Order: sequence, then C-alpha cells, then structure tokens
Amino acid sequence: MFKDFLSATDLSRPMAEALLTQAQALKAVWQQEGCHASEPLRGQTLALVFEKPSLRTRVAFEAGMTQLGGNGSYLSANDIDMGGRESVPDVARNLSRWVQGIAARVFKHSTVELLAQHATVPVINALSDQEHPCQALADMLTLLERRGSLQGLRLTFLGDGNNVCHSLLLLGATLGVHVTVGCPPDYQPNPEILAQAKERAAQSGSTIQVTDSPSEAAEGADALYTDVWASMGQEHESARRRPIFQPYQLNRDLLALAAPEALIMHCLPAHRGEEITAEMVEHPQAVIFDQAENRLHTQKALLLTLLKQ
Repeated sequence: MFKDFLSATDLSRPMAEALLTQAQALKAVWQQEGCHASEPLRGQTLALVFEKPSLRTRVAFEAGMTQLGGNGSYLSANDIDMGGRESVPDVARNLSRWVQGIAARVFKHSTVELLAQHATVPVINALSDQEHPCQALADMLTLLERRGSLQGLRLTFLGDGNNVCHSLLLLGATLGVHVTVGCPPDYQPNPEILAQAKERAAQSGSTIQVTDSPSEAAEGADALYTDVWASMGQEHESARRRPIFQPYQLNRDLLALAAPEALIMHCLPAHRGEEITAEMVEHPQAVIFDQAENRLHTQKALLLTLLKQ
C-alpha cells in the first residue's frame, strides 16, 4: 500500500490494475444508479491546494468527494501563498489537523514532495512540472475501456516531453503499454524518467522509444496522444515553440499512418489549429472527452484507496 500519490512510480502493476478495476466498478455504479449508496467518505474533507487554475482536476476531485459523501475545500494561490506568506511545511502541518487528504496542483514538483514529507495525511499530486499522474490513470482507463486490455497496446505521444508525457511513459511502461514519444530533439523527456520507464518496461514486456520523426512515431500506433506545446508557466515561449512543434501536430496525415481505428487523445485544454486540428478533436475516433470523464472515476478510486486506509 502507498500513503501518497506523487508519481506514477508510486504504483506497482498490481496496484495500478487494482485502481483501474475499482474505477471501472465505481463508474458502472454511478452510470446505473446515479449515486454511491454507502457514501464511504462521509465526513471527510480533501483540501485542494492549487497554485494553478484548473477545470478538470478541480471539478473531478470536488465532484468525486461529494459523490463519495465527503467534501472538497478549494484553496487558490490567493488563499495560500506557499513559500511566501507561509512555508510549505507549515501549510502541510496545519492542513493535517483539519482534513483527511491534500490534493496539490503546483508549479514545482519539490513543493508536492515537501507537502508529503510534512503532512500526516495522504498527499496527491494533482499536477506538477514533473508529472501529472492523475491524468495518466484516466488515460489508461480510457484505453482499457476501448481496447479491453493494455498489454501490448502501442501509444504514441506527440509534442513536448512534458509532465503528461512523463506520467504516460511511467504508467504505460508499468502496465505493459508500448510508449513512443515523438518530439523535437531539444524537447525530449527527462532522461532520469526515461530510464525509469525503460526499467519498468523491461519488467512488463513493453518498450519505450523516443524519436524526432513524427511519422516514425505515428506509424502503426493504436492511439495518438498530444498536449499543448507550451504548458502553464511557459506561455512566453509559445511563439518561439510554434514553428518547432508544427511537424508534430496531430492531424489527418499522422492519423493515416497509425493503425486502423487508432484512438485520438488529448488531456485538454486543446488549442485547435496548433497541437491538434479541429477535425481531429471532433473525429469519430477521438476519445478526448472520455479521458476527461474518466478523471472523475479514477480519482474516486484513488481517494477511496488513500483516504480509507
């Protein structure tokens, strides 16, 4: 068992598979009944400490806590100036006296690590500059729903070797997914994370590949995945990055190279006409909003696992 969820590496294969199985069960009950009768988290509160704005992460955690009988308490950067008005350790110590869990959406990964170090309640990485493990869980559930099995699937990520890419590499490798990253030479994934992913892939029977050729990356893929070319905090680099990343745009030409009926994926928000064309967002093979929906169910599984220990 694990106390915190800071990285996809916190999950062994059995743990990840158990979370996905639980998420499937929770989703089935919610779709059929519209409620969770037992409300297993009644009386519990999750603090949502967000240095960055959010749609999917915030609503999925708040709605998930509500559906499970608990409560989400949102704290923006204006409410908690971590490292400024109050130190990160002190924030962790205070929150631990009032709530049963902390979900932190931060700029620096070291911030979420410091929170976990000083909190006595579970801490969840709701996004950092290094990883976005909650997103990767929802993505794996989406692939599982559409394909029935994850082992041997070929997932291609196109664009910046960013936090989403990192978590897809790590969790995909853990679950037996072949992950290929197509990105410009100067924007490859973190070498340490890449090495960790390769170690996990060797154990699960999958492969990890990085290439600067978008066509090579897309060839035969079961799913094509992309994200914005400039993440939050990098907006000033958008104009410079645009021509560098243009060849990696998820469009009909790259889709034509993928396997028949290849899935089209994006973690949102999408900049139509940049990293993905509007045609691909609305394509019949797109599962983009399924990914968004599945944030709710995988995060509920995560909350039940961590808060009911």
